[in-house]
Amino acid sequence: MISANNVTLRIGKKALFEDVNIKFTEGNCYGLIGANGAGKSTFLKILSGKLDTTNGSISITPGQRLSVLEQDHFKYDEFMVLDTVIMGNQRLYDIMKEKDALYAKPDFSDEDGIRASELEGEFAEMNGWEAESDAATLLNGLGIDTSLHYMLMKDLTGSEKVKVLLARALFGNPDILLLDEPTNHLDLDAISWLEEFLINFENTVIVVSHDRYFLNKVCTQIADIDYGKIQLYAGNYDFWYESSQLMIKQMKEANKKKEEKIKELQEFIQRFSANASKSKQATSRKRALEKIQLDEIRPSSRKYPYIDFRPNREIGNEVLMVENLSKTIDGVKVLDDITFTLGHEDKVAFVGSNELAKTTFFKILMGEMEPDSGTYKWGVTTSQAYFPKDSTKEFDNDLTIADWLTQFSEIKDATYVRGFLGRMLFAGDDGVKKVRVLSGGEKVRCLLSKMMISGANVLIFDEPTNHLDMESITALNNGMIKFPGVMLFASRDHQIVQTTANRIMELLPNGKLIDKITTYDEYLESDEMARKRSVYTALNTEDDD
Repeated sequence: MISANNVTLRIGKKALFEDVNIKFTEGNCYGLIGANGAGKSTFLKILSGKLDTTNGSISITPGQRLSVLEQDHFKYDEFMVLDTVIMGNQRLYDIMKEKDALYAKPDFSDEDGIRASELEGEFAEMNGWEAESDAATLLNGLGIDTSLHYMLMKDLTGSEKVKVLLARALFGNPDILLLDEPTNHLDLDAISWLEEFLINFENTVIVVSHDRYFLNKVCTQIADIDYGKIQLYAGNYDFWYESSQLMIKQMKEANKKKEEKIKELQEFIQRFSANASKSKQATSRKRALEKIQLDEIRPSSRKYPYIDFRPNREIGNEVLMVENLSKTIDGVKVLDDITFTLGHEDKVAFVGSNELAKTTFFKILMGEMEPDSGTYKWGVTTSQAYFPKDSTKEFDNDLTIADWLTQFSEIKDATYVRGFLGRMLFAGDDGVKKVRVLSGGEKVRCLLSKMMISGANVLIFDEPTNHLDMESITALNNGMIKFPGVMLFASRDHQIVQTTANRIMELLPNGKLIDKITTYDEYLESDEMARKRSVYTALNTEDDD
């Protein structure tokens, strides 16, 4: 168990947390939620001991081990992948290294033998002999191939490092597990594996995530941060939302009844306070009036943008034709003979672990990259708007937000443009901020404003939820569902994929394509997931021949 006792944290004059008392107990997975800036990551740092409180304390059951998902992706660059995972249990790793050092000594003494014997005993108690196989199992489950286990961390890609650091946090059955955005940079297969791991994990988990489906799958309780307080709710994210809305509704109804009673008492007092025969009753009602307390209903600190993609023209029947498209990058074929035709009602989710293939394909469709072979053709009635995974070039200038967005608008009126910015929570003086200095979330909201103002009838999204808070993701999800045009998108957000897509395309590691008209959940449940592995194996065998 881990608990916060009267915890207060002040940053300058602002109290981020005020007298927080909360216990996180064994056998539960807690989803820590709140608006951007509410202090979710900060509270995890307080729990882990990485950040001191202004007042109060954190207590952990004696003897229990706490494990944290590291955010520094370069911290272990000089270590081997397998060692990095085992270092999740630092004591076990230290024992392994000390043993190795002792046995490597050319002048192994009696004292060394005694010490080695002590270490071997502790090593056995900690299941040290299974350490490497346990670490490998975690890595394989998250999609890190065995061929990478003995490489240095610095030789891995960014997404591979994230998976190794996650395996490190999970290693060795920690008593308390703190995870800050564990699904970031994970593909949907790895997220699914992590969900199952946490569902079966018997100790204490506290997780921050913007993935609503993930929170619904793994959480037994929700810890909601709002106005410096943390309120616990039993159940998953959807249950929290319904419960919190119901609580507010009940408080409003209770206040309405109290206000009616107050009005009734005030009218009686005003009418009969001067009447001698009614003076006792009036005095009694004054006392009753003084006892009535209205419930304080503070509006949530959460803010939802308004995302509404409206095409300027209706799309025709001919949308997109792709024929025999192939592309090789750095000697690896990422797209291999891709062929399909889009209809005017298609909303296509591109799934699978081959992220480079998805990004490459979108860039080809937008004219940012040329295929090695094959063709694609957009219908004459189509217009496209694109959300790139890497938007660095978009904001490499000194324009203000308002001027930046105006360049993409057919209507140059400042009020019209600021209306789109207002929908995305840019208010007042925000419009004169330089785009170069915007945060990741602000840049995403700018890009979504650009897509809205374009009036395009084909939208292409490459991981649009990166850097967004839960409220913005919910608004984006609703906007994607309502959009009447054609959509092609890649997203790690299971709920967005399931609620938006009516067609699933999976790009396999060898660049081949599986295309199926279905929802995402139906696709996962079908035997296609099993069959694609045999197809992939067969194709690889053919290639080898």
